[in-house]
Amino acid sequence: MQQPVYKRVVLKVSGESLSGLNGYGIDATTILSIAEQIKEVVALGVEVAIVCGGGNIWRGIAGSQKGIDRATADYMGMLATVMNSLALQDALEQMDVPSRVQTSIAMQQIAEPYIRRRAIRHLEKGRVVIFAAGTGNPFFSTDTTAALRAAEIEAEVILMAKNKVDGVYSADPFKDATAVKYEQLTYMDVLNKNLGVMDSTASSLCMDNNIPLLVFAITEKGNIKRAILGEKIGTIVKGSID
Repeated sequence: MQQPVYKRVVLKVSGESLSGLNGYGIDATTILSIAEQIKEVVALGVEVAIVCGGGNIWRGIAGSQKGIDRATADYMGMLATVMNSLALQDALEQMDVPSRVQTSIAMQQIAEPYIRRRAIRHLEKGRVVIFAAGTGNPFFSTDTTAALRAAEIEAEVILMAKNKVDGVYSADPFKDATAVKYEQLTYMDVLNKNLGVMDSTASSLCMDNNIPLLVFAITEKGNIKRAILGEKIGTIVKGSID
């Protein structure tokens, strides 16, 4: 049996990755493919927590730019992450993978409230835990949620699954043909070069808590398992370069 290099991980799934080629909404085929990849990892005995973005449905910062109050727009974005989380939970349970959705905003009819000790207990019992509704506060991104929850549950790594890129580049590879892909970076590199891997709050939180970040493409089937097994894919971001 292949041995994973991580025991407990936080998987950050962007909202865009759930929309497939549509660019908006939730694509059933895509979400089932992601659930299948997660099932492979759970079968290896890895404890998996997930944070879903909501950009396929609503972006708070984009809404605020159109005149909606920023806090209100962010709360709307949190609701979008709940929709994505419930869809992912449904896909996982169709594959007989037990899962729980925990929200930072009370929604007792559809999900559990976020309770750290309960989340850890679910993970220890082999259940996938999906953290929804961000941190429960406006002005914080789901990247920051991933960093915060990873620190709280003592995850060994954050796996940042991207929809369009297979790692971190020096510039946008779709706009700049000279863009170079990095294999390793430090969090200080990310902050100083303004690489846009995650927002500065999330980067600082990961750096302060010594949580490595692996950025890779989720569109290539089997990549989550490859990341768990320690294969060289994507870009690793950590406190210092080997």
